[in-house]
Amino acid sequence: MNALFHPAAESEFNAAIDYYEDIEKGLGYDFSREVFSALERIIAFPKAWVVIEDEIRRSLVRRFPYGILYAEEKDKIYIVAVMHLHRDPEYWKHRI
Repeated sequence: MNALFHPAAESEFNAAIDYYEDIEKGLGYDFSREVFSALERIIAFPKAWVVIEDEIRRSLVRRFPYGILYAEEKDKIYIVAVMHLHRDPEYWKHRI
């Protein structure tokens, strides 16, 4: 099973990497590794995380205040958002 990012989710993921890298060299890399680690867990156990709305689930990222919002589809995981947890919790809804 593969993961496919919504274009806006990919943009926010890359922006978060840049943000953390600006704070401290290597921190953006650490963030990306934690996100990819979360994606590996999602792919391995897609039904393990809480449903937050309809078919959308949220998995938390370790060490960083982010969650990955995703939907399990027939042959892939569709990443709807890489969301900062202190952001408006409904900003991503137009993406589904």
